[in-house]
Amino acid sequence: MKITFLGTGTSQGVPVIACKCEVCLSNDQKNNRLRTSILIETNDKTIVVDSGPDFRYQLLREKVEDLDAVLFTHEHKDHIAGLDDIRPFNYLLKKVIDVYATERVQTALKREFYYIFAETKYHGLPQINLHTIINGESFKIGDTEIIPLEVMHHLLPITGYRIGDFTYITDAKTISEASFEKIKGTKILVINALQKEPHISHFTLAEAIQFAQKVGAETTYLTHISHNLGLHAVVEKDLPANIRLAYDGLKIEL
Repeated sequence: MKITFLGTGTSQGVPVIACKCEVCLSNDQKNNRLRTSILIETNDKTIVVDSGPDFRYQLLREKVEDLDAVLFTHEHKDHIAGLDDIRPFNYLLKKVIDVYATERVQTALKREFYYIFAETKYHGLPQINLHTIINGESFKIGDTEIIPLEVMHHLLPITGYRIGDFTYITDAKTISEASFEKIKGTKILVINALQKEPHISHFTLAEAIQFAQKVGAETTYLTHISHNLGLHAVVEKDLPANIRLAYDGLKIEL
């Protein structure tokens, strides 16, 4: 399984519009972060987790030529806004894309992309098969088993995913023991680390490190990073040996 980080930034991305902090003005490409999303390539399927506002550019940058499924973590705009950009796969590959989301997220998709679900269809609409994620119930995409796990983004439930020895969690602030049991044994963990200062709905850097050490994965990658965290090279230098900052375009293999 190959994982590509399509984006590792928070809802505003980095650089932030009109910001003149050292991170936003940095020439280091690792400080340029599009909205958070990953690409998963297995032996038989190509899957993305979330399709934010930068989705089209992310797919072009990584030269993605196939797509089978989109998994959604939650309904915030920085995670769903690019769904319409699956249309070239519908047209060029003549395939319908499977979309997996909880009922709550499906409600948001039907509101934001009402034309996809309208009774009267017009030419060129995104073509999707909608599948309902139920917390605690695994499902398969091709040969790959997906285990959804619920975490909390303050008061909003978020769906994280465990796929074999890989676990991906974004926008978490609290994680129950029941969800932790599903994460245990993970070799590669991806977890959000917004900034160093306290935040009501995201792990801080210290909280993310503490959680990563509790999980004990071989390697942890931090994502959903804001400009407030600091310069990539400076922050990463002080991290524990098995914890790293993810960056846009990073590729890992399991």
